[in-house]
Amino acid sequence: MLDAKTFRKMALSLPDVTEAPHFDSTSFRVGKKIFASLHVESLIACLKFTSAEQEVFCAIKPKAIYPVDNYWGKHGWTYLKLQELDKKLVTDTLDAAYCEVTKSAGKNRIKKSK
Repeated sequence: MLDAKTFRKMALSLPDVTEAPHFDSTSFRVGKKIFASLHVESLIACLKFTSAEQEVFCAIKPKAIYPVDNYWGKHGWTYLKLQELDKKLVTDTLDAAYCEVTKSAGKNRIKKSK
């Protein structure tokens, strides 16, 4: 089970990530591109994957990781119920979403040293 504070810390540990409001959520961005958002009250994150990544992650825990049910879901945006997921899996999903956005932005995909 992950809390909002831990998710935020994990997202911000990736290189060049900034945090900004996004409607009723907090977004995590590289440049102007959002790769994740977090709705704190519901502990639901939304991440951007490739279609293949979305299929794989949704198959791992379909009740906790599932596509957004609209146009955005068909383009890789996927919900994660953080209270049902462990830190390792969330780390993997954040890495995938970050890499997807930085690839298209031409950024370096290597994590910051700890």
